[in-house]
Amino acid sequence: MSFQGIRWVFFDIGSTLVDERLAYAHRIRDMIAGSEVTYTQFYKKMIDCCCENQVGDAAAAAYFGLRRTPWHSEDEFLYDEAVPTLSKLSGQYHMGILANQAPGVSERLREWGILNFFDVVLSSAEEEIAKPDPEIFERALQRAGCSAEHVVMVGDRLDNDIAPAKALGMKTIWVRQGFSRFTHPVSAQDTPDYTAQSLTEVALFLCAEHALTDLEFV
Repeated sequence: MSFQGIRWVFFDIGSTLVDERLAYAHRIRDMIAGSEVTYTQFYKKMIDCCCENQVGDAAAAAYFGLRRTPWHSEDEFLYDEAVPTLSKLSGQYHMGILANQAPGVSERLREWGILNFFDVVLSSAEEEIAKPDPEIFERALQRAGCSAEHVVMVGDRLDNDIAPAKALGMKTIWVRQGFSRFTHPVSAQDTPDYTAQSLTEVALFLCAEHALTDLEFV
């Protein structure tokens, strides 16, 4: 599928721009505290659940009869490739954030030094609606002032990012990072238009597509 004609790139945050490994480790330790479940047991079950296209930590917690504890945003940090990727794309595309996040996402983006890359920021906390609800994607299109065929969604989750974006006619890039890399498409609707193994690959692909678009007008 051609990505020529893309004007906007929307990014998810968790396990897309931001490495969540330490936050997940913190949550696992919190969940198993006081139980007989070991970290290794929980982690293995979490991976098994992801391979079955379940939300790994929630499914593992239910399996062991544990409470899913609060998320630790303070443990998140940018992937090393995040800033170089955004820098490469910023001169070629408008960019936005479309993510399920706790309150204060713009402040966190500013602290990470990347808020200036984005023209539009939508988060579930501020919008009071979360992915995969199509309404939050429709709001993103409205604020971008762009039709779906000229927008690409980049995210790590097939259920929250790829499927709802495709349903509206957006192009989609699945970046296989975080625990969602263990999931797999089960239908045409959640099959991404392009699959990348890293943010660097996302940047290379979109830069190449932009160059092809420019050639059309030479």
